[in-house]
Amino acid sequence: MSDVATITFTPKLSHLVVTILVVQVICGSFFTYDILASVFGLRASSINWQLRELIEIGAIAGLLLGSVLGFMALRRTETRMHKAEGQVRLASGAFMEVVNEHYERWGLTPAERDVATFAMKGMSIQEIAALRETSAGTIKAQTNAIYRKANVSGRPQLMSLFVEELIADEHR
Repeated sequence: MSDVATITFTPKLSHLVVTILVVQVICGSFFTYDILASVFGLRASSINWQLRELIEIGAIAGLLLGSVLGFMALRRTETRMHKAEGQVRLASGAFMEVVNEHYERWGLTPAERDVATFAMKGMSIQEIAALRETSAGTIKAQTNAIYRKANVSGRPQLMSLFVEELIADEHR
């Protein structure tokens, strides 16, 4: 990972960012006024060429520093996004690992495993029955068998078993 991606905005760096933005706004305003004054003939007097050069150098420096800071912010955001995506993938994989271990321990049949997974996804008995192309009564019987084998009273307790185990793994 590059140093650019790990830069944090300290108060000192924040002041620098604000300063650069102020320089950009002042220079941008000057150039906008200069162009509009030329177009509409509003210029009363011209400014010293040395002052104009200093303003242009300030504008260039502001634009370059703004570009660098924008690039740094983009890299930092991309790095955070990739890290978050990786954590989500790990959590998802870890969750399914825990779920499958419990299914094995409880001795669930393949059909019960499917029903348990659909139930944990929040699907209703009717939705599960439609997906499995079976009757709602069969799904009810399978969910009751799942709850009995898991030693829980219903869907919320079933979910809490997995969530508690993931939380416990996180703290280990």
